[in-house]
Order: sequence, then structure tokens, then C-alpha cells
Amino acid sequence: MPRTIRTEPLTQAAFAAFGDVLDASGPPDRLINAGLCGRYHDRATLDFGPDGRAGISIFYAQPRALPYALDLLERHPEGSQAFIPMTQHPFLVIVAPDDHGTPGIPRAFLTDGAQGINLHRCIWHGVLTPLAAPGLFAVIDRIGRTPNLQEHPLSDPWTIVSGG
Repeated sequence: MPRTIRTEPLTQAAFAAFGDVLDASGPPDRLINAGLCGRYHDRATLDFGPDGRAGISIFYAQPRALPYALDLLERHPEGSQAFIPMTQHPFLVIVAPDDHGTPGIPRAFLTDGAQGINLHRCIWHGVLTPLAAPGLFAVIDRIGRTPNLQEHPLSDPWTIVSGG
């Protein structure tokens, strides 16, 4: 029997167990620069652990398409990982709860093209999955000497399809 997951819109309420939604929704927290800039303040809880530091990298990922075959999940036990798109194209965000050290049933979120995400430490997630070129992202994550990647290949992949 095929294992299928439908995408759902990315909202802070739906995504809260996995991380933070980075967007400029609602009124800004304050105005700065002589009132010419709205600041949406402190939108993510960044966590780099006691032996890590923040690093900013640029990722350039190949676009994918729906339906998408999910055959690998990964997590970062030592720190959070934020993805900020450098273009205004929606991208796919796949996450899963932990089920005794392995991924549970995944959920798939579709950004609106003006949202980024911050994945909390130890959250199972799919690989970076842009749906349009260029797949260009600023990534803020942990830089350190200890390993910060666990991969879990799925022997029985999931198929991610449009939510409708």
C-alpha cells in the first residue's frame, strides 16, 4: 500500500513542535531607521550547544517536484538549523517527530514563498527541498568539532503530494 502524505500550509501553530516559522506577518514589533524599517524581532530560538558557534552558509540545492519520494530523514543533535530562502519561491519542509530514536510519521509543509524556518535541535527532517530554481538559501547552523548529523534512510519511502 503506498504511503502518501499531503502537504499542508506552513503556519507557526502547525509547525511549533518542530521549530520556528520565519516571516514578516502582522505588524512589526517596532519601527527603526527613523520609522522607515519594520523590525520583526527575535523570530527564532537558535541553539548551538555548549561547544558550537553560529555559522552562516549558503546552500544551492537542486529543485525537486511533487510528487516527491521521501527516502531519507536526518537530524542535528548538537544544534538548530535555520533556512532562509534567498528567492521568493515556495519550498517543501518535511519533518517528523522522534519515535524512540527513529523518525515517526512525517508531515510535509509548503512555504508561501516569503517564509523561512528554524528547525530545533534533534528534529528529524527531510533534505532541503526547493520546488523552483534557483534553490538558493542562507543557512544558519552550528559550527563545531563534534558530529552534528544523523541520517535515517527509509526502507519504505513516503510519497509527498500536493495538499490540493
